[in-house]
Amino acid sequence: VQLVESGGGLVQAGGSLRLSCAASGSTGSIIAMGWYRQAPGKQRELVATITSGGGSTNYADSVKGRFTISRDNAKNTMYLQMNSLKPEDTAVYYCNARVRTIFRTEYDYWGQGTQVTVSS
Repeated sequence: VQLVESGGGLVQAGGSLRLSCAASGSTGSIIAMGWYRQAPGKQRELVATITSGGGSTNYADSVKGRFTISRDNAKNTMYLQMNSLKPEDTAVYYCNARVRTIFRTEYDYWGQGTQVTVSS
């Protein structure tokens, strides 16, 4: 599975951005996808996840009500709509895909990351 993120950039506080993650390869083995972020000097943290069918989502408390995760399975693409952005949202955002093999072993794949910078 290959993952390519796009959509990061510089935005003022209160603004919006939409991140995209395009998946290719063995996408049929993906059971869930998610967004994580890592700010300078901090550990990578979960932002939001979504199941393969899109029926179940999960958000970090810090982004609930502001961010929305979604996916278009026909396009093999996942999105993160980020509204009311705050300076503390500044980080490199990574796309994640969890796959399950026919042997029921699970692996995580990661994108290269996209920078989101929110100015105050």
